[in-house]
Amino acid sequence: MPGHFGRASDHRGGRAIALDLLERRERYGGASGEGRRPWTALVVLCVAQFMVILDMTVTSIALPSIGRSLGFAPADLQWVVTSYLLATGGLTLLGGRAADLFGGRRTFSLGLAVFTLASLASGLAPGAAALVAARSVQGLGAALLTPSALALITATYTGARRATALSAWGALAGGGLATGVLLGGVLTSALGWRSVFLINVPVGVVALAAAWHVLATRAGSAGARGHGGAGRLDLRGTVLAVGGLAALVYGISRSGWGLGRTGPLAAAVVLLAAFALAEYRAERGGGSPLVPLRVFRSRSLTFGGLALLAATGTQVGVVLLSSLFLQGVLGASAVRAGVEFLPPVIITGLGAGLAAHLMRKAGSRVLAVAGFALMAAGALWLSRATAGSGYWPGLLPGLALLGAGSGLAFPSAQVTGLSKVGAQESGLASGLLTTMHEIGAALGAAIFPAIAAGVSGFALHGAGFAAGYRHALLVAAAVAVALAVLAAVALPSARPQPGTTVGMH
Repeated sequence: MPGHFGRASDHRGGRAIALDLLERRERYGGASGEGRRPWTALVVLCVAQFMVILDMTVTSIALPSIGRSLGFAPADLQWVVTSYLLATGGLTLLGGRAADLFGGRRTFSLGLAVFTLASLASGLAPGAAALVAARSVQGLGAALLTPSALALITATYTGARRATALSAWGALAGGGLATGVLLGGVLTSALGWRSVFLINVPVGVVALAAAWHVLATRAGSAGARGHGGAGRLDLRGTVLAVGGLAALVYGISRSGWGLGRTGPLAAAVVLLAAFALAEYRAERGGGSPLVPLRVFRSRSLTFGGLALLAATGTQVGVVLLSSLFLQGVLGASAVRAGVEFLPPVIITGLGAGLAAHLMRKAGSRVLAVAGFALMAAGALWLSRATAGSGYWPGLLPGLALLGAGSGLAFPSAQVTGLSKVGAQESGLASGLLTTMHEIGAALGAAIFPAIAAGVSGFALHGAGFAAGYRHALLVAAAVAVALAVLAAVALPSARPQPGTTVGMH
């Protein structure tokens, strides 16, 4: 959901970053957390990350209540989700670089503090603009927190303990998704939508206090200075990238079908072109670009990343619209909507587990094609839903197919993207895949609601929204079919290396 089903892979995919970070152990201070309290640091890091995952999922369930309470214009409601995703996607690579430069503990603590304060601001937001701004700051906090937490885990634990720690880290995603869809409904119904943000505040305060006591100081030292070109933060590239993506999403969301108001779209083209030029010059000049363009020489990484972006955008758009359909057309309460989203979340996890076994025999391309085909079938089924069809058989079979397809497709794109990347660049490549995941989610959260709004006349409930929902889901089905075809003819096939754990992306 806008904590989407495939969100788990952002954190499972981090294992590739972890492998690349093995060499950083000495720079971060070694396994200083393996003494008297070997797992205390892991608990603190996992609690903070669980809070981030949970926040994404509960927000999607609370979205209709937020729109009614703050008077969001129908075309602007998606910004509650998109602002967070844009900030996270655009700043995650910068967060990883900051952890290198300033140390894992400092960056983690800063990210956790920012996320907690932004959660408070979100819960107290007096209006729509204030909430969107606070959600953007939340995204910044998450972008600092997640890569630095993973760096701390790999620096603190070695051998079998590291494998156990990374397994626990990966398991957070599925647990966060399942908990979030239920907790979001319960909190929204019992205490109101503000509680889904305010619940982060006490958790964040306790985790922040604990972090300074249990995270090793040496693991928080600035260890990357002078290492591998990571000499400074690429603030110019970050501003251009985030600005260009924000202009692109704004242009799409304000123009219905993505046509018409061309000013923001033209600005997006200019800003993103300037970003590419700035990164090229930085790389040629021996600087520290946010995204070294040389990594795109890998066909596997390029196609895997693009497949991940398109698949995530399709899935997030479908799930976001389905949440609005459940509550705005079928009249489901927030609690009921959370319960009704639980089966597809579980199916997604089962699909990812199946992918981990099948991919070693069939290869990533076969599973990607099958996954996209299932996603297309799910979107096509959902497009037939009406107010009279109900959750069953109107939505559940389609959501189940979508979840199963996501569980197969996302790990396939992840494995393909990382299959030809050298060990020294696996962290960067995995970070790029995570960024593509977040950007795809942001674009999907803008494009598909824009399609629905263009048909429904910006209605969020009743027959008008049902008509827009149907058209948007038909477009989603067409996109998924196109992805299946492209995967069959263009996506390189790969198999996980022995000992590699495959997760959802």
